[in-house]
Amino acid sequence: MNTSCGANLELSRCIAASPVCHFKSSIFEPRSCVPKLQDLSKKLLPLCKDINARSNRERSIPFSVTCSASQVDTAADEPSSLTYKDAGVDIDAGSELVKRIAKMAPGIGGFGGLFPLGDSYLVAGTDGVGTKLKLAFEMGIHDTIGIDLVAMSVNDIVTSGAKPLFFLDYFATSRLDVDLAEKVIKGIVDGCQQSDCALLGGETAEMPDFYAEGEYDLSGFAVGIVKKDSVIDGKNIKVGDVLIGLPSSGVHSNGFSLVRRVLKQSGLSLKDQLPGESITLGEALIAPTVIYVKQVLDIISKGGVKGIAHITGGGFTDNIPRVFPKGLGALVYEGSWTIPPVFKWIQEAGRIEDAEMMRTFNMGVGMVLVVSPEAADRILMEVQKTSIAYRIGEVVKGDGVSYS
Repeated sequence: MNTSCGANLELSRCIAASPVCHFKSSIFEPRSCVPKLQDLSKKLLPLCKDINARSNRERSIPFSVTCSASQVDTAADEPSSLTYKDAGVDIDAGSELVKRIAKMAPGIGGFGGLFPLGDSYLVAGTDGVGTKLKLAFEMGIHDTIGIDLVAMSVNDIVTSGAKPLFFLDYFATSRLDVDLAEKVIKGIVDGCQQSDCALLGGETAEMPDFYAEGEYDLSGFAVGIVKKDSVIDGKNIKVGDVLIGLPSSGVHSNGFSLVRRVLKQSGLSLKDQLPGESITLGEALIAPTVIYVKQVLDIISKGGVKGIAHITGGGFTDNIPRVFPKGLGALVYEGSWTIPPVFKWIQEAGRIEDAEMMRTFNMGVGMVLVVSPEAADRILMEVQKTSIAYRIGEVVKGDGVSYS
């Protein structure tokens, strides 16, 4: 796998040419799932058994929304058709930066950066949580955003088959609120425990007048290790291989600039109930990102896994093809997995087209494994003993992702 530093265009150095997304003429109808509700923390999780929750972060990708008369009222100053740039993400500037960096550091393009060390590779990744932080500020929930931070990096490096070794964090604020910072770090510790890695250290930066009062920013850095003969790099993927999807907890840590724009346009608040559900919009959106490390490493250890895609910004459309050899694409089976209700609300409230949803959000699947047909049934049966997994598609000739 080519080296990289993340999967989000606005801060990333790993974006290759965008693959083509093909949709049938029929509407890709989101299907709903009902979250299991016990205590407040359980309310943040969708219908996923024993899976660590994970969150969302934005990626600079083309985005548009088709607006027409419907039951959703729009603000007078909203444009009739939104773009990701309208939401504050300048795609052209991001693409230009990636091109310039690629000239200085050729070979980038994977989910994690590989560094040779004896008979192994160190695998490194870095990321943040984007404007999901805005939700944490508004809701006053700071003890789970650190889980998101860890998840974004460790989920990237496990796609190479690497076991995370350690994690470093960067916490920056204008004025240090010790109690608030402790809550954030607690979430980071929780994330490290979920991924079985050490919180090795970090940096706390107090920069007066740089951030708004009560606000902060986060970055994270993870390093793992994998034997050279055990690297998952996608080179052996072929036509007929099976795509297995592991469920997400919701939006995770991508696309929140768009989510926040949709929320504003809808006229609802984070305290309002998610339509048709018994949790609030805030609870659904702040749900921590699932950390897949232990589950994925266990699946890998039993054989049959050829490639792994972390579904972050770019959704299925941009992320699945990143693990394929040239000349191969993915056929995704519509309706083969449960789409959490929050995505249906986002699409309806924002009048977002199917193709844009599939290219912006994870749509309920946070990790995709590409496995041999011989191993597929075994993996599905074993995973489904304790959690949830879906057969969501197959590898075909061509490029990009098509839906059927």
